[in-house]
Amino acid sequence: MKRGLVLACLLVAGCIPRVDRPEPPSRPSPSRPPVVRPAEPSAATLQCHADMRREEFRYRPLPDQYFSGGCSALGAVQLIDIGTPTTNLGAMTCPLALRFGRWVREAVQPAAGQWLRSRVVKVESMGTYACRPVNNVAGNRISEHGLANAVDIGGFVLEDGRRITVLAGWNGEDEDVRRFLRAVHQAGCRRFGITLGPDANALHRDHFHFDMGRGPYCR
Repeated sequence: MKRGLVLACLLVAGCIPRVDRPEPPSRPSPSRPPVVRPAEPSAATLQCHADMRREEFRYRPLPDQYFSGGCSALGAVQLIDIGTPTTNLGAMTCPLALRFGRWVREAVQPAAGQWLRSRVVKVESMGTYACRPVNNVAGNRISEHGLANAVDIGGFVLEDGRRITVLAGWNGEDEDVRRFLRAVHQAGCRRFGITLGPDANALHRDHFHFDMGRGPYCR
């Protein structure tokens, strides 16, 4: 009797479906870091480094980096000191950094003395490297910012305490400020491949864009 009862219980147990424990959800994989490829600098990059030292610009060479979306920072440097403090500078190709340092020294400071009668003690950058398409419009080609080959400048702080911005000053009431901003804009046109300002389009109403891409183009 007991043997038959045990057998019946085993048969019933065999008909009960097994409940598997759900597997824990998988953790999302971290975003892919940039690929860093140490490589010997090209002859052009070495020459640019020599030019930077001759100009007495302090800088730090950066390793070549490749990012997702086709962006990269190749032959780039980090500017440390160009004689005038400049905010928010990230990776810049060496030729861009060299031209930028010269622009500040040879154009911005003399124009400030001529039109504003004060020295610039700080240049306000709006950034260099940013992986995005031109004008942030999907489908456009990669911006020169996505190649560490562009810099945006939004304003200047003077030794006498004044702050000059492209947004307020380009069409502002102060004629000397307008002349100063146009002088440094035109000096950019002579040094960079592409120079854009408030007259280019609404996207540049508050800054100057300088890059070493296909040019020359000045607006």
